[in-house]
This record gives sequence, C-alpha cells and structure tokens, in this order.
Amino acid sequence: MTALDTPARGPAGPAGPAAQDTSVRPRQSLAARVASGAAGGVLRVFLLLVALFWLVPTFGLLVSSFRDPKDIASSGWWTVFTAPAELTAASYASLLKNDQVTSALFNTVWITVPATLLVIIIGAMAGYAFAWMDFKGRDWWFMGVVALLVVPVQVALIPLSGLFGTLGIFGDIIGVVLFHVGFGLPFAIFLLRNFFAEIPRELLEAARLDGAGEARLFLTVVMPLAAPALASLGIFQFLWVWNDMLVALVFSDSGSQPLTVALQQQVRQFGANIDVLAPGAFISMVIPLVVFFAFQRQFVSGVMAGAVK
Repeated sequence: MTALDTPARGPAGPAGPAAQDTSVRPRQSLAARVASGAAGGVLRVFLLLVALFWLVPTFGLLVSSFRDPKDIASSGWWTVFTAPAELTAASYASLLKNDQVTSALFNTVWITVPATLLVIIIGAMAGYAFAWMDFKGRDWWFMGVVALLVVPVQVALIPLSGLFGTLGIFGDIIGVVLFHVGFGLPFAIFLLRNFFAEIPRELLEAARLDGAGEARLFLTVVMPLAAPALASLGIFQFLWVWNDMLVALVFSDSGSQPLTVALQQQVRQFGANIDVLAPGAFISMVIPLVVFFAFQRQFVSGVMAGAVK
C-alpha cells in the first residue's frame, strides 16, 4: 500500500469529521420545543393560580379590616370592587384605642423575640459542643435530646405550672418565654448539631493551628458558616411562638397575654366585635409573613444546605 492509499487522519481520528457528526445529539423538532415550552407555561400558570387561591383568605381579611362593621354584616368583602367607597380606616383607629389589644401586641413581641434569640444562641452552643467537643457521655446526652423531640407540649403544662408558681413567675412574660425556650431547644440542638458536623475538620484544625481557642473558633468560623441554618431555625421558632395560643393561655395573665389570647377574649366577650378582630387578626398574620419574606433567601439556603448534606 502506498502513501496515497493511506486514509487521511485528522484531529478527530481515522474517520475525521464523520466521527464528530455521530456524537452530536439530534436537535428537537419545532413541535417538540413548542410542546415543552407550553408544558412549562401551563405549570407556571397552575402554580400561580394555586398561590392566588391560597392568598384569597388573607386578601379577604385585609379588605374586611378596612370595611365598616355594618357593611361586613350586610354583604361579603368582594362587594368592595363595586363599592370602593366602603373602604375606611376606622377599624384600625378603633384598634389603636383598644388598650387590651395594643398591649397584647407589645407582649407578643416581648415573648417572641427573646424566645427566638435564646433558642438560637443556646442551641448553637449546644450543637457545636455535641458536634466537635469530646466529653463523657456525649452520644448518650445527644440521644436524650433527640428523645425530647417526641414529648408533646401538653404533657408539661401541669407540672410546669406548679413549678412556675413555686418560683413566682407564673403569669409573667418570663414564664411563657422559658416554656418556649425549653421546648424549642431540642429541635434547635438536633438541627444545628447535624449542620455543624458537616463542617470540614481541616477548616477547624487550621483555625486551631492559627491560635484560635474554642470560643473564638465558634464565633469567627462556625457561626458565619451556619448563618443559613440559624436563619431557618429563627424563622421556625419565630412562627411557632408568635402563633401560639395554648401556652400563652395557660401561663399568661391579663397583663402578659399575647395577641392571640387577646383576640380570643375579644370574641368571647363581645361576639361580633369585628371592627377590632379584623384588623387585629390581619396584623397578627402579616407580621410573620413579613419576617418570612425578609429572610426568605437565608431560609431557602439553609433548607437546601440541609437537604444536600
């Protein structure tokens, strides 16, 4: 065989460009691409309709909070689209004049914020200790914490009522806060311990070689890395404490009751006191929504990080 008979070899191998053609995937037809885009569009429209349907009660409550009680009793909230003159801020003015509801709103803040911060701080320290510090019985202690996750709140109502009465904090805000902290810590420790355990050991060892002690290591290395998990935990704890009524109904009195209990008592005492109930219920609903959307990015990051790990 002469050199002229030798097949030409290009960069793609003996077959040259033909080998490249076989590796190219067939392009989708125009109909297939249109169908795929239509399917994605239908899914988006469906999810949008579900979201709008879920928001209808919230929107109806908002509209009702701006209507006169007589109009609420005579027609549905959707009639405001044909009679926008019905909208008025008189209900919110009546709410601000109700000392019981306004003080309950401040009590809710004084209960929710400390209960959330204490659970985050104590849970982070305990989770780091269970993840990276060696001490006697560490695994057994952690198993005990996990076992506390299945303890229902109702079991502790009567025993803690007697304990708080002995300590003199029954009926005070501090008693409600301590109850929420005690029942929020098992989940917080479990969540953060699993998150901290996924931090590379080499990173912590490098910080220790640079002279960082446990406190500095925890504050400057571990806590910044755990920001998404801490935000997720904070949102869960905030929503749980803000919307709670059972614990507050048992452990609070008239001077420390939160907004949920105050609204419940408005129904019991006045029945049709809708000019206070509608704006109060909307405020009680919208504040957790604002907190959630404010930390939505951190919440999604924390959930996705936990799912990947």
